[in-house]
Amino acid sequence: HVQLVESGGASVQAGGSLTLSCAASGGSLRDYCIGWFRQYPGKEREGVAAIYTGDGNTFYAGAVKGRFTISKDNAKNTLYLQMNSLKPEDTAMYFCAASTIIVHAPLIPVDYDYWGQGTQVTVS
Repeated sequence: HVQLVESGGASVQAGGSLTLSCAASGGSLRDYCIGWFRQYPGKEREGVAAIYTGDGNTFYAGAVKGRFTISKDNAKNTLYLQMNSLKPEDTAMYFCAASTIIVHAPLIPVDYDYWGQGTQVTVS
């Protein structure tokens, strides 16, 4: 089974930038949809950005639209999230996930099959 490992989380100043990576092993990113989610303590996990592996169509949560960019590199089997103009409210644990089914609501976590363990992003 595919394993996902996030990296790149750090503490950064407000207005700064950060790039998160999600490396897949034991499989490939040739799923119908892959994405990034984040979770605040005591809150429900929420979608941040997602991308269809086939056509490359992307989806973004309103809170991050225009600031975050999702991309993938199939050759490296890696998913990325470029985060710019970071705000304190972006502070959360960030997870990458992959779905083996066609996802019609790509920012909803319930349909995703595989998850990483998360990487912490703190913005001050």
